[in-house]
Amino acid sequence: MLHYLTIPVTAFQQNSSLVWCDQTMEAAVIDPGGDLDLLLAEAQRLGLHLKAIWLTHAHIDHAGGTGELAQKLGLPIIGPHPGDQFWIDGLPQQSQMFGFPPALHFTPTRWLHDGDTVTIGHETLNVRHCPGHTPGHVVFHAPQIDRCFVGDVLFAGSIGRTDFPQGNHQQLIDSITGRLWPMGDQTVFIPGHGPESTFGRERRSNPYVGGT
Repeated sequence: MLHYLTIPVTAFQQNSSLVWCDQTMEAAVIDPGGDLDLLLAEAQRLGLHLKAIWLTHAHIDHAGGTGELAQKLGLPIIGPHPGDQFWIDGLPQQSQMFGFPPALHFTPTRWLHDGDTVTIGHETLNVRHCPGHTPGHVVFHAPQIDRCFVGDVLFAGSIGRTDFPQGNHQQLIDSITGRLWPMGDQTVFIPGHGPESTFGRERRSNPYVGGT
């Protein structure tokens, strides 16, 4: 069975998640934006064997610790979609701008595209490309436990910002309604910031996408 633990990291309180297969105890870390010592301590406490880094997108609070963690443990970097190449290239500037520790540049081991899958241990998650917040944003859907790791596409009561370079409001709305909602109202999503919610709750009450 697939398990996960969400750990807020950095001054931005970004939700990084450890996801693992309980049969093999192999794990991936989603969006290691920083505070790597904290993430590694939790992985050790749980007895996990980190095997990969999965990225939803390449903003500094989500990807800032990626290069260092990959280098330290020899981990492959999976994702995001190639549309975020320019954000990866700009990570050193992002870290200066937002007061983060210097971010090591990295090249993803594998870019992700809509319809791809990622696997950890015996568990497989589906990848959907959900542009709008950034052009290369992806989400990781685990239908076996009705969970979706959505990065900054959707939040409890809100949606991702689209005022950054190459953000697009209509594209974001289309990603939410066309790619997230079909996963089902019962699906619990883990956002990039703040508490979990369900797609059904947001369809009913989210001021930006309620009633869609």
